[in-house]
Amino acid sequence: MKYSKEEVIQYVRETEVAFIHLAFCDVFGRQKNISIVPGELPRAFEYGIAFDASAIAGFGDEARSDLLLRPDPETLMLLPWRPEHGQVVRMFCSIVYPDGRPFECDTRSLLRNAAAQAEEKGYSFLFGAEQEFYLFKRDENGDPTRIPHDRAGYMDIAPDDKGENIRREICLTLARMGIFPECSHHEEGPGQNEIDFRYSDPLTAADNVMTFQSIVKFIAERNGLCADFSPKPLEDAPGSGFHINVSVKAADGRDCLYQMVAGVLDKVEEMTLFLNPAKESYARFGGHKAPRYISWSRENRSQLVRIPAAVGEYRRAELRSPDPCANPYLAFALMIRAGLWGIEQRLELPAAADFNFYQADRETLSRFRCLPANPAQAVRAADSAFIRESVPEAVLAEYRKPR
Repeated sequence: MKYSKEEVIQYVRETEVAFIHLAFCDVFGRQKNISIVPGELPRAFEYGIAFDASAIAGFGDEARSDLLLRPDPETLMLLPWRPEHGQVVRMFCSIVYPDGRPFECDTRSLLRNAAAQAEEKGYSFLFGAEQEFYLFKRDENGDPTRIPHDRAGYMDIAPDDKGENIRREICLTLARMGIFPECSHHEEGPGQNEIDFRYSDPLTAADNVMTFQSIVKFIAERNGLCADFSPKPLEDAPGSGFHINVSVKAADGRDCLYQMVAGVLDKVEEMTLFLNPAKESYARFGGHKAPRYISWSRENRSQLVRIPAAVGEYRRAELRSPDPCANPYLAFALMIRAGLWGIEQRLELPAAADFNFYQADRETLSRFRCLPANPAQAVRAADSAFIRESVPEAVLAEYRKPR
């Protein structure tokens, strides 16, 4: 349910809410929040709540540190694990300057603007997220280890799969918050899990990714475990992917999925710095179904883009290179812009690569471009007109820094 400002104020008053979390994220997608009491809510809607931006990556320095959070009432969500008396709710926020101007490094606003520009041109995008994560044990001091919670494999069942009850708790908690996962299962790695989501509009889909990661971490800790969303936590085990499913509809009814995919393939090298922002991201490429070559196919999971056989509302493309360290707002915004580029330029897809890249010979592989092999190559690839037009310089500068 989407609320208005007045409905939020009434809801907070009638349900005895004690605190409101105003949520936002830095340029890398790390979630932040400020808590306010109900009496401050009208001021938050009218003027915004000030915070010191100098301590947030990419948000400025001490000489220009004041920014304001303005909550989006449509994102009101009750945090269900809090006590019934003195409940806590959360809203995602827009970030603005004191004079009301939008803050250019607010990646949530970047996504909102990209989706709005697509709509103005007659195209609507939908996104569905598939995120993988590991569950690790904690030591006697409560610190995370690299000892997997179980030794189960792909889609194994209990008792080998010890993550089943935790995934169930995660899915039920998300459902209580109005977020409905499609499916969940054990992944290939020891202690590795995956939960997939239904399609949503771009902003809702990205908000749901942020909520999902925080819920997974909270429930894992409540069960004495650590949830790890890093791209390659175990050297000899599969990395964790953030598979992004995307579809596009044209207002005039044209089928432009292939042109959209062609645009993403054309720009994916330039986007990789943002889809794979960690140093460990690049250790994942080229093994355990993580792509290295720029290609597409209809069913083959060794490809960068997979277009499953489907019709109607289920027709989609799956980009398989991103990992869970990516900022979902920035990732979706770049995919929309790349997709629009492909549609507007009427790009054509190359021939499908219907073979297994992990078993192909050198001559075959030499015909395909590769994703950047390390952060330095990704930084160089991002030095392009497309990225400069899509990503604010202050955000790009943060991503260029060695990590």
